[in-house]
Amino acid sequence: MTTLWQASQQLRAGETDALTLTQQALRAIDDAAGEGVRAFTQVYATQAQQQAQQASTRWQQQHARSAIDGLPISIKDLFDVAGETTRAGSRLLEAAPAATQDAHVIMRLKQAGAAIVGKTTMTEFAFSGLGINPHYGTPANPWRREEGRIPGGSSSGAAVAVADGMCLGAVGTDTGGSVRIPAALCGLTGFKPSASRILQHGTLPLATSLDSIGVIAHDVRSCALLDSVIAEQPLKLQGRDLRQARFAVPQTRVLDGLDTDVRAAWQRALAILQAQGVRLEALPLPELAELDTLNARGGITAWEAWQWHQAHVQRAAAQYDPQVLVRIQRGSALSEADAQQLYAQRAHWRQRVEQAIAPFDGVLMPTVPMVAPRIAELDDSERYRQVNLLMLRNTSVINMLDGCAISLPCHQPGSAPVGLMLAAAHGHDAALLSWAVTLESTLQRSLCS
Repeated sequence: MTTLWQASQQLRAGETDALTLTQQALRAIDDAAGEGVRAFTQVYATQAQQQAQQASTRWQQQHARSAIDGLPISIKDLFDVAGETTRAGSRLLEAAPAATQDAHVIMRLKQAGAAIVGKTTMTEFAFSGLGINPHYGTPANPWRREEGRIPGGSSSGAAVAVADGMCLGAVGTDTGGSVRIPAALCGLTGFKPSASRILQHGTLPLATSLDSIGVIAHDVRSCALLDSVIAEQPLKLQGRDLRQARFAVPQTRVLDGLDTDVRAAWQRALAILQAQGVRLEALPLPELAELDTLNARGGITAWEAWQWHQAHVQRAAAQYDPQVLVRIQRGSALSEADAQQLYAQRAHWRQRVEQAIAPFDGVLMPTVPMVAPRIAELDDSERYRQVNLLMLRNTSVINMLDGCAISLPCHQPGSAPVGLMLAAAHGHDAALLSWAVTLESTLQRSLCS
């Protein structure tokens, strides 16, 4: 497995070329035995190879546009690409007008010379943490693929594409965990930055108050590298000493009902960190219990989604995935006064949580409380609802906080993928990733020994 960071270093050293790496990714997409047909809604084979060839020449001439010049990157199917219809995983928008210009994040990737290999499958309109899409198919999780397990969502194709070598990094979105959940379930690393760091112009929204653009890759340095290309200001990572780390472990809500695999991996990871001198402090954080009340009627997500979708639902409700439609329609029961109350409650909640976690270098919790279930199990609408709520439970805390977070693999090789989430308040992205690099190396060294 070559990571995005490693590939960039190899290009710099002249040990490989961008065209070779991009063609390898395209072959993985085309593999009839693979998940390419379900992981991608559109493939840009010709354009990607042309870009990689041009980048290879630039590397040879030492004029590379960026550290990812010519490297294969995928984009989620809700970013505008000039001349194409942005479908956002739906059938509803198939006949919508084509975008007249690239989304800001796509423009940044193109300026950096990225070989964009295609648009990846997603939950319809990004409104689920499971990754199931009845319109275009659901790519199976690389873990126990023969059992047909969910990839996690909503950036489902993004995670499967990285895991299966169809790209070296993926750009997705995260409104309640849509980057971190699939990363955790597929054994990858997913970074959700502070939302304001990456401009969202040309990105189809789910809930603008909670949306953020994030990345999925194999490791922290790769996530930081891709983030540095699409963000307005690149982050500078600094070395950290775990013996000086002080992390909070919330005791309310986020540790409830962990399944056997997640609990074992979580406890093992904490033991490894404590053995390295990390100070872990149990933090009651009762404010987390308030989220169930805040979201009882659909919350901010349903309200803001309904504002965008209302006209479409009234015109063509039958074209929606029923599991997505029912979540969108919850917003119709909320009034403007309800919404204003939700925003005020969130602001007060955020202020109290930020104050509680301020003394710490970060907050640790399991990314999701269970390993990936089978896709077939979720045909039952009630089971779908239950599992979706569980998948989103921990990750959505950080979106409500408008914070930053990263999910790191913390399972032993060969076992069920489990994610460890490190989170911090808004604007602490550089420190978060700096700590994450050290956490990652410590966990990998211990788990693989």
